[in-house]
Amino acid sequence: MLIARTIMVDDIPGYQPHAPFDVTDADDLGEQGGRLCYLSWNRPNPATATNQGYLANILGQGHYSVLEHSSASFYIDGVTRNFTHELIRHRHLSFSEVSQRYVDALGFVAHPGLASVTRPARYWMDEVVEDAQDAYGTLVDNLTEQGQGRKQARQAARHVLPGGTETKILVTGNLRAWRDLLTKRLATNAQGEPLADLEFYEVAKRILVELKRVAPNTFQDFEVPA
Repeated sequence: MLIARTIMVDDIPGYQPHAPFDVTDADDLGEQGGRLCYLSWNRPNPATATNQGYLANILGQGHYSVLEHSSASFYIDGVTRNFTHELIRHRHLSFSEVSQRYVDALGFVAHPGLASVTRPARYWMDEVVEDAQDAYGTLVDNLTEQGQGRKQARQAARHVLPGGTETKILVTGNLRAWRDLLTKRLATNAQGEPLADLEFYEVAKRILVELKRVAPNTFQDFEVPA
């Protein structure tokens, strides 16, 4: 869920704004940053006179620093701790995640790769998950009865939970950081198969859909996979 994005409140002095509603604020701010570098306010080159053309040139030159001025924030739930363990490797993003030390464990989220699993394998998977959740609850109760506090009991008991335990996270990043994430997590091999973990790949697709609404010209070189 997209919950925040860049909003312009004024233009850099000298900048000639595009027609109202022709350009999103996130795309517009990137252009303003780029034009400021060269004081090219009068748009002398027809190929870069539009925001789309200007940002296409920025992308072609790899002048990504101007894309750092605009940002987007996403609230993500229904994902696993395994997913967020990979997500936080993208260090230019900012994160706020549900704490397993203070909050009771959430449910289990099946990995997309498990969709085709049939019995008896599915039966044993469900049994393991249920046993782990039962063990977690039992451990929390046992440690609490011994006098341990809420945080201490949960931080110890969570060690029996599977990596597929659900989590919720808020993620904010500038558009350059989001481009870096999408480049890596939407990459495919020669056969068109995702190189990233399938759960991450599916989340990245949804993020791209929203970013193409927020800043279509900044992400004009990305296609949303089927």
